Amino acid sequence: MPPSSKPAACPCGGAAFAACCGPYLAGDAVAPSADLLMRSRYSAYVLRIEAYLRATWHPGTLPAGPIIDPDEKLQWLGLEVKSALRLRQRKADLPESPERDTVEFVARYKLAGRAHRLHEVSRFVREGAGDGKGEIARWFYLDGSFPE
Repeated sequence: MPPSSKPAACPCGGAAFAACCGPYLAGDAVAPSADLLMRSRYSAYVLRIEAYLRATWHPGTLPAGPIIDPDEKLQWLGLEVKSALRLRQRKADLPESPERDTVEFVARYKLAGRAHRLHEVSRFVREGAGDGKGEIARWFYLDGSFPE
């Protein structure tokens, strides 16, 4: 990402971009949790960084075609991560695994002058740890469902 295109505030609503999603998008760090990966992926959508979205999407569910339509005039307006309590309630129905996680969020955007909401429960998986060769475990986006 060119230096001139780096925002001061992080698109995900966190701290300053350089202290929040910036290091993940630049490849200087790996998101240590599913929540931080989801936030950094939202920032990648806002900043239109297709390479990051592809690198963080699990190869088993990665779409073959483009993720971002270069001609689409979509404007992202904000991100709300649902409360930890609601996440814990949803996880109570799932088998416990430190290598899997879910994150529920609502992302607001504007398309063709109309406001929309994307409410998703995203599934993530962590892979690559424990090889004894210094490999870092990485979280990947698997897929999402859309609650009523």
